[in-house]
Amino acid sequence: MQIALIAHDEKKPDLVEFVRENIDQLSSVDCISTGTTGKRIGEETDLAVDPKESGPLGGDMIIGAAVATGDCNAVIFLRDPLTAQPHEPDINALLRVCDVHNVPLATNLASANAIIDELVGEA
Repeated sequence: MQIALIAHDEKKPDLVEFVRENIDQLSSVDCISTGTTGKRIGEETDLAVDPKESGPLGGDMIIGAAVATGDCNAVIFLRDPLTAQPHEPDINALLRVCDVHNVPLATNLASANAIIDELVGEA
């Protein structure tokens, strides 16, 4: 099982706290992330995460490819809906590929917790 962890800058603290609260469950799966998010998770928690490129440098597309090939089973993407992102087309493509391949996608903490409860459960 592989889960992608992504967060826009304003949501990174929320994702780090989410990881801390769910460290046991997340430690039982392979976690990938976009570059900056993965670096921050690695520095602030004990979770082993495989960071790809930063989102604006193609990280969203790398994770989208993992979804498309069946390597990524869920995406937790805490987005900042109030701030325009320069790589918005890449973000929309990632959301679309999750829909096309029927891969669970969380864009807020409530849905992130649902993914952890449903897919990972108690470690």
